[in-house]
Amino acid sequence: MTTVKTRTDTVVGEGVDRVDAPLKVTGAAHYPNDFSYPGMVHAAVVGSTIAAGRIRSIDASDAQSAPGVLTVITHLTAPQLERGPMTLLGPSPPAPMQDDRILHYGQHIAIVVADSPEQARHAASLVRVEYEPAEALLDVEDPRAEIVENPWGLDTERGDVSAGLATADAVIDERYTTPDNTNNPLGLFTTIASWHGDSVTIHDSTQWPHNVRTSLAQIFQIPESGVRVLAPYVGGGFGAGLRVWSHTILTALAAREVKHPVKLVLTRPQMFTSVGHRPNSVQQIKIGATSAGDLVALEHHSISSVAMEDDDYEPVAFGSAVSYACPNVRTRDSQARLNIPCPGSMRAPAEGQGSFALESAIDEVAHAIGMDPLEFRLRNYAENHPVLGLPWSSKALRECYTLGAERFGWSRRNPEIGSMRDGRWLIGYGMAGVSYPYYQVPCQARASLRRDGSAYVTSAATDIGTGTYTVMTQLAAELLGLDLGRVRFDLGDSDMPYAPQAGGSGLTGALANAVHTACGNLVREFLDVVRDDEKSPLRGATPEEVTASDGRLHRTDAPDQGEAYTDILARHGLEELSADGRSVPPDAQKIGMATAGAFGAKFVEVRLDPQLGLLRVARVVSAIDGGRILNEKTATSQINGGTVGGISQAMFEATATDAGTGRIANATFGDYLMPVNADIPDMEVIFCGTPDWATKVGTKGVGEVGLVGIAAAIGNAVHHATGRRLRSLPFTIDQLF
Repeated sequence: MTTVKTRTDTVVGEGVDRVDAPLKVTGAAHYPNDFSYPGMVHAAVVGSTIAAGRIRSIDASDAQSAPGVLTVITHLTAPQLERGPMTLLGPSPPAPMQDDRILHYGQHIAIVVADSPEQARHAASLVRVEYEPAEALLDVEDPRAEIVENPWGLDTERGDVSAGLATADAVIDERYTTPDNTNNPLGLFTTIASWHGDSVTIHDSTQWPHNVRTSLAQIFQIPESGVRVLAPYVGGGFGAGLRVWSHTILTALAAREVKHPVKLVLTRPQMFTSVGHRPNSVQQIKIGATSAGDLVALEHHSISSVAMEDDDYEPVAFGSAVSYACPNVRTRDSQARLNIPCPGSMRAPAEGQGSFALESAIDEVAHAIGMDPLEFRLRNYAENHPVLGLPWSSKALRECYTLGAERFGWSRRNPEIGSMRDGRWLIGYGMAGVSYPYYQVPCQARASLRRDGSAYVTSAATDIGTGTYTVMTQLAAELLGLDLGRVRFDLGDSDMPYAPQAGGSGLTGALANAVHTACGNLVREFLDVVRDDEKSPLRGATPEEVTASDGRLHRTDAPDQGEAYTDILARHGLEELSADGRSVPPDAQKIGMATAGAFGAKFVEVRLDPQLGLLRVARVVSAIDGGRILNEKTATSQINGGTVGGISQAMFEATATDAGTGRIANATFGDYLMPVNADIPDMEVIFCGTPDWATKVGTKGVGEVGLVGIAAAIGNAVHHATGRRLRSLPFTIDQLF
């Protein structure tokens, strides 16, 4: 990898405002729903009203003859479609409308295309369906459900758990449950498909344009070069946009049939059954510790829900294998196949559920032996990766514990249950230690520098509000030695260089390293141009010998010996120079370090009215080891956003499925509870640690770690205030009485 020195007055790390903010606040940022084409028509999908069985008959005649209707497609008229490819996140969901079987409530069984969205929705209501219902499996603990054991080969075992428990002075053996949650981004998911011959252009609410491209190419048996996917702005996702769902496929299918561009916007209730959800879980944790505070055994088994014919990567228990220094550990993950919509990633997938159980149980065992929960965690701190035995590429969790506790005022905590009060309010302090696993995959980027002195950097990533536009602009500006305003970073187009999904807290690392390489290679291109140029003071210089600053390259040991990019281009008659860059994730064994994700410590104060059962979160301090922080403002926003999601997970969110029908009973914003501003406390974020050693840029993802551990910390604080252990999310008033 080419290394170029850059100016010392770095723009990276500064909390600069988002470069895309002016477009967003003026309405000039175009989301998928904002696009249109001449002659565009509109679609609506029809969902099943049973959860299991078959379609006995489907009558679309009234819908077909309704005003403005162009076509109605059902399983009787849909062509045979290939299932999408295997992806980095597992298999694609099944292709829609391929037979008469019903596998979940809300399953798409027809798509109606009409001149207007109102006509399409009306016609969809006219589709008549007769079913042959079957008894649906809806409970994750239903003994009739098919159990998938060790779905991803991640079950772990080290030492002898039974022998370890035999030496323990205190053993905690408890059950923890988490419900389904639904992602609920503000922007309704939208797809627009426009065919031109055998090629198609797609506007889609996706977090991964290249996945949509490769999937539609396989499904419709056309070359990938014939699919272009555009997603320059996406109105949130939280993981819902990581897969290619059936509404996207059906929109492309409908557009091909009617030979018009077709636009489909899901309704809010359809979002609950069409684009994934966090699966529920039942977890059993057994932990043993000595009276001195040493963990001697840890066993964690989780069973979570999965759809009948789909797969979802959700290793809920696995995080317990790498969180603490414990000699005897066993983790097991299972999935139960149910008649439910396909689960999928939701912010902090797996860790969001698993950390609630683990960090609650850790608090329980610390209380059982009479030890401060912070001291107990520090005593069982894992200096090296517990499974690989390698040192971490970076880990500042100890610093997070120390600085977070100091900022929060943990030392003021009276350990006696119910001892802290403010008038009638009981006060509780709780904490959790957290991590989010390392994730990074290959990524590509292209950097160009033009005759006018501006740089243009591209990659087919997405920005779902996380700040990718901004931090990549900052990084490119620093690497090329340009002012921020002279750099433009573009994304959201599958014709750009390949980028992975905006998910798993892995995009910033993968993309930043690709941009780093591309900018380094671009500097090399400039030096190659002047290698034999007698007029250039940079003649014969290597990348290691130059520094980029103020729109020019100069010799590091002689700053007066250099010249501007624009002068080099002009003298050699070039309009621009471009270079590509690619990042490849490091191999832990080759670098001799376990690649580290983000770590953190969460400290929470709650207040509880014992007469009314009212629970309020008063303040949260998050101390985070996120490696090198490219933009403190956007990174802080990510942690705060995750914290809000954690509070919501702990106290509000639960997707309610009717036990008799499989219908989502609260599939509106009026019924699905989420916090409002009045529910959110003072939040403080502290960043700890140093750049990560595994990569040149040194970043670690912070998109998910903000949510992890918040639910457990709130539950632990409630126990401190009341003595009551809450082991089932969300925490409701009846649990608090």
